[in-house]
Amino acid sequence: MPEAASAAATRTSIGDSEFDRDTAVTRRAPGVYDIDLSAGWTIINAVNGGYLLAVLGRALADALPHTDPFTISAHYLTASRPGPAVVRTETVRTGRTLSTGQASLFQYDDEGNEVERIRVLASYGDLDALPDDVRTSAKPPAIPPMDQCLGAEDGPTPVEGSSAIADRLMLKLDPATLGWALGQPSGRGEMRAWFGLADGRDADPLSLLLAVDALPPTAFELGLKGWVPTVELTVHVRCRPAPGPLRVSITTRNLAGGFLEEDAEVWDSADRLVAQSRQLARVRLG
Repeated sequence: MPEAASAAATRTSIGDSEFDRDTAVTRRAPGVYDIDLSAGWTIINAVNGGYLLAVLGRALADALPHTDPFTISAHYLTASRPGPAVVRTETVRTGRTLSTGQASLFQYDDEGNEVERIRVLASYGDLDALPDDVRTSAKPPAIPPMDQCLGAEDGPTPVEGSSAIADRLMLKLDPATLGWALGQPSGRGEMRAWFGLADGRDADPLSLLLAVDALPPTAFELGLKGWVPTVELTVHVRCRPAPGPLRVSITTRNLAGGFLEEDAEVWDSADRLVAQSRQLARVRLG
């Protein structure tokens, strides 16, 4: 995973980065889109849920009269794998300031049967048309400066659970949430990091859908190991992010019955809360 300085030296613009190429969909017919899911966004063998959400989010941005996701809720039905997929969208309602649509991503099994992987319902609008009035008690997460945080390149061995996606991210984790990597999990269910794309592309509403699901699972700091598959993920995009790295904070307060929630906040370089999410995920106990 490249250092921030290296990423800045090779900075690409929005619309001309690996993320944009790998989430690009091709319209086959009205409301029907083809895509080849990239192996570059996998965690072990599974395609990352945030990357998948960005793929469906891009298709809906093309299908709806508004282009910015305001809220998007996804149910992950079966594990996606790299390779061909089709996205089908449906416009549910259009209005002057908000449009609502739904979308599903399908792949084929070994027998050639179509399998639905993920289904979303979303409302889109124009983030630039929102008023500037902000009244909030939320505060940016306390994360050390980036040069005091740690990435995969700082460890003697690859971080457990890391994979191809790590090479595409600029991820610098708060040392206070890295006890799990040293065999000493804190038990607090917290994860905090500086976040960006490795090629230096600035954040936009679609990449925020990736950011909320790109950090190591909070389950690691609870002393658990292994895959933590997403069952449902809802993201609220609050405003268009300013250029520069993002700060992502994720917390889990309750693990019960083999499921936990992850509440994420994403802050931009202007100290604005640009996205929030809640995720329900399954964990393997014992």
